[in-house]
Amino acid sequence: MLEQWAEAVNGVIWSNPVVYVCLGVGLLFSIMTRFLQIRHFKEMIRLVFKGKSSEAGVSSFQAFTMALSGRVGTGNIAGIALAVGMGGPGAIFWMWVMAFIGSATAFVESTLAQVYKVKRDGQYRGGPAFYIEKGTGLKWFAVIFAVTALVAMCLLMPGTQSNSIAVAFHSSFGIDMKVSGILVVVLLALIIFGGVKRIANVAQVVIPFMALGYILVSFYIMMTNITALPDVFSLIFRSAFGVDSVFGGMAGTAIAWGVKRGIYSNEAGQGSGAHPAAAAEVSHPAKQGLVQAFSVYVDTFLVCTSTAFMVLFTGMYNVKGPGADFIVHNLPGVEEGTQYTQAAIESVFPGFGSGLLAITLFFFAFTTIISYYYIAETNMAYLVADYKAKWPMFVLKLVILGSTFYGTVVKESALAWTLGDMGVGIMLWVNLIAMILLAKPALLVLKDYEQQRRQGLNPVFDPEKAGISNTEYWSKEYQPPSDELTITAKPSKLQA
Repeated sequence: MLEQWAEAVNGVIWSNPVVYVCLGVGLLFSIMTRFLQIRHFKEMIRLVFKGKSSEAGVSSFQAFTMALSGRVGTGNIAGIALAVGMGGPGAIFWMWVMAFIGSATAFVESTLAQVYKVKRDGQYRGGPAFYIEKGTGLKWFAVIFAVTALVAMCLLMPGTQSNSIAVAFHSSFGIDMKVSGILVVVLLALIIFGGVKRIANVAQVVIPFMALGYILVSFYIMMTNITALPDVFSLIFRSAFGVDSVFGGMAGTAIAWGVKRGIYSNEAGQGSGAHPAAAAEVSHPAKQGLVQAFSVYVDTFLVCTSTAFMVLFTGMYNVKGPGADFIVHNLPGVEEGTQYTQAAIESVFPGFGSGLLAITLFFFAFTTIISYYYIAETNMAYLVADYKAKWPMFVLKLVILGSTFYGTVVKESALAWTLGDMGVGIMLWVNLIAMILLAKPALLVLKDYEQQRRQGLNPVFDPEKAGISNTEYWSKEYQPPSDELTITAKPSKLQA
């Protein structure tokens, strides 16, 4: 019954028109920002490593890794393999397209989160609920997003991550899925009861190390199958546009699965990346907007592509056609998702490849659940007027621990993924509308940043000068440190 209901709701949330709207909004923001994802690529990388943390906020690098801990999860391993299995190799091309235009979307939402952030209980808080209320004045609209985010992050999405961990551990080590669930819940409780700073400290250590290791494994697998490189790229592009002899009738399916899995992985437009972006200590909102735009690149073009190449280079995948029949059946009896990636690594590292992936997946998915909690906590802080009250946060912790454990005992992985897709979709719907309404302030911030950089300045945000109102923190509390007021050695060569 639950499975049928979830499938029906998900069919509406992720109908074809919604998929094309996601593509259209990303393209719109790319045009409006004059493709900042190309013009400011070097600037993105520079800003990742600039800035320091403070009593109230985390550094740019910490915010970057916190956002990546949400973006880099089971969607990068199981989700991408699932996209190949359901949408064919062409889904990878549309995932790349979604990442390219989605980086502009990530810039808009993360910049807005910085512009309209607040300081509560000694910590920065921000995200779609905050910028919706302060930017549009529509309190009810902001409450809708906050409630939606709580439902998605506490109930619908954690189970996808924990289910993938349990399935991988059971497949690789024979560990009972309930035992894996208990392990994940205990470790998660230790982290989330430690606060935001502990979340940032865990993320900045775990994510770069695991992502780099995963990419290196993928690179080695590619090198051992390097002769397949031209054929793999040709297959991806031919399948994407429906001109391949095998995947000719799957162009629409490839677009749908590429966009859906791309958004699930990089979260651009969902609003989740905007929450850690607001926690960063920066002198100008555009700085963190550019940093978060770059995190979409890292997530998709490096980590997701690593999974796709491992699966495609080794041929360890099946593809279901428009009906129920397989049009590619290289792995009989193997379920779509994690096990494709496990089979790919095992084919090159026999005996321990599957276990290696299970451990990697654990760290990716576990840090994603941590990120989910932080986002849920931020939205709870928005909804609860008395932000010093402890019981709402305590209940929040119990709920996310419960849903995480439920994901490890659900009988069908497909249900966990369906619920996760619902969570992404309901947040995306609300946030896309909000970003369209608030595109102007984000563009004004970008213009102000570029003007200061061309003058050779280290940009400092003045909301009144930029023409943006109702910026509580920047107008009333922000005091630029002396080193933020210096002129750089020479004027920037940023493109106009």
